Amino acid sequence: MPLAQPATPARLRFAVLGPLTGEADGRPLALGPLKQRLVLAVLLSRANTAVPVDLLTDAVWPEEPPRTARKNLQVYICTLRTLLGRGDGPDRLVHSAAGYLLRVAEPELDLLRFRALARAGRAAADGGALAPAARLLRQALDLWQGPPLADLRRSPAVEAEADRLEARCLGVHEDWAETELELGNPGAVAEDLTELAERHPLRERLQAARMNALHLSGRQAEALAVYDTHRQLLARELGLEPSPALTARYRELLARGRSLPADTRPERGAGPNGVALLPADTADFTGRTDELRNLVDELGEGRGRVAVLSGPAGCGKTALAVHAGHLLADRFPDGRVLVRLRAEDGTARPLPEVLAELAVLTGRPGAAPVAPVAPVGTVRLAPDQGPDHAPEPGPGDTARAAALWRASLAGRRLLLILDDAPGEAVVRELLPGFGPSAVLVTSRSQLAGLASVRRVAVPPLAPTEALDLLGRIVGTGRTGADRAAAARIVAACGLLPLAVRVAGTRLAVLRHLPLAEYAARLEDPAGALDELVAGDVTVRARLDSGWRDLTDRGRLALARLAALPLALLFTLPEAAAALGRPERLALRTLEALTDTGAVTSPTGEVTAHAALYALPRLTHLHARERAVEAVRAPALT
Repeated sequence: MPLAQPATPARLRFAVLGPLTGEADGRPLALGPLKQRLVLAVLLSRANTAVPVDLLTDAVWPEEPPRTARKNLQVYICTLRTLLGRGDGPDRLVHSAAGYLLRVAEPELDLLRFRALARAGRAAADGGALAPAARLLRQALDLWQGPPLADLRRSPAVEAEADRLEARCLGVHEDWAETELELGNPGAVAEDLTELAERHPLRERLQAARMNALHLSGRQAEALAVYDTHRQLLARELGLEPSPALTARYRELLARGRSLPADTRPERGAGPNGVALLPADTADFTGRTDELRNLVDELGEGRGRVAVLSGPAGCGKTALAVHAGHLLADRFPDGRVLVRLRAEDGTARPLPEVLAELAVLTGRPGAAPVAPVAPVGTVRLAPDQGPDHAPEPGPGDTARAAALWRASLAGRRLLLILDDAPGEAVVRELLPGFGPSAVLVTSRSQLAGLASVRRVAVPPLAPTEALDLLGRIVGTGRTGADRAAAARIVAACGLLPLAVRVAGTRLAVLRHLPLAEYAARLEDPAGALDELVAGDVTVRARLDSGWRDLTDRGRLALARLAALPLALLFTLPEAAAALGRPERLALRTLEALTDTGAVTSPTGEVTAHAALYALPRLTHLHARERAVEAVRAPALT
């Protein structure tokens, strides 16, 4: 009679990189009740290492263990020994003075396989074998089936083990991302890291990898937005700034110090030297992530686009336009130029003068028949003429100069920023008729007379963004020490970037001034505008310019609306009563003031009678100051 053959031990496989599961010969294992699974989860998380009995007890009974805890634990261990089987060697689950040790081979546990692949990948990367390294690291990451031990994390001890495993996964993910970036594969990295980076916003190495991937994919605005979001979160949650290394990388990307890969770099035209005649970018530019993304998407496609940034004085339109201009450097190899459409006193500049400046700035004297003499434009001089002999341009000369300017843009990829446009007329003359050049216009008005343009409203900052901006100017330690007072300051500034910046600069100079005292000054309607002065920069001057833009009727209407309670929303009937006009006519007045930014409607799309309106706080205070002057103007009819 033949001898009985010993039973072949079952081939076991366990997984902890996701829900806890087990298999024997490919068939699912019943792992038992919750407490038994908790014990197994901790043993597998520390496979081939002795786990103290106290740790297992804490995993099963996180609060107050029963008197029978040790005996119950022995029952769970005994049941697990039966479940695991003996195999060909010694017992899998053994006890020693150090605790319980579960012996598992690498093919039997996904965690051990993950560690082996990660080690091999890192070793390959250290040896310069980047392609094999990326492949091994990716194989390690592909073993993950979701958050580790997700079904057992109600136990604090198991959750701690799971967090430790997840931290290892993040490290490998960062290794893989950096290796792929070195191999020149930013697109895959950018997509892969999106959700992970959002789940772990404070992990700086992960954010840095995502920044680099987006930048190298040609998504510059998104790359810089990653840094800005990370910086705001650090300041808000921890009162910290990003590391010097990450800040340096941000500045490098901002300056375009590292060029895009060849397949994402725009084709360079035959223009001059790609003039970049923009003001310096704002070092502490804050927020505006959505608006920046819209601008980059709209203007960076190379199909000849026009965008209008509209909003009241002080809302940060110019800073946003300049920031976008710097981000779009590689999209406009023939240059980025900003020209102001108002003089220092706020009056509109004549079109010939603007054309003369553009001819000089772009280095194309043939673009407009005007010479680089100022401040009034003149027709282009013959070689033997001097500026003193230049004739004054007539209407025909100006029209021809504008036509030549537009023609000079054909085939060029240039970004033109027309800042502080007083109206549509001058803008219309400067827009390219065709070609890949783009125009970004800033204006207090929405310039409704311009057709086929993308309009982007520039609202006040969000409260968290305004606080962040204030903290960057005066120091996050100072704002963090009295966050309530800092919030009062930005609220009293109407969340306008200009006002917050002026307030921050004033506080940075007056280091002795407590935030709470300055907040009280700003909250006083009688003196708020007097406090918003920093050197030669005053909020009142900007508001004066907006006031002068209004018609006599508009100023009178705004003065009458300023009699309404400060900082309260009002309805159309309330506005009609303040204006002394029928609702039909009052609605037209409100719509005209809304176009200038003097009135806002924060409630979204509703019927006119259901809408709520508001006067921005600083506009409201300024209109009260000017009310005496306004009431001398002709009455509303």
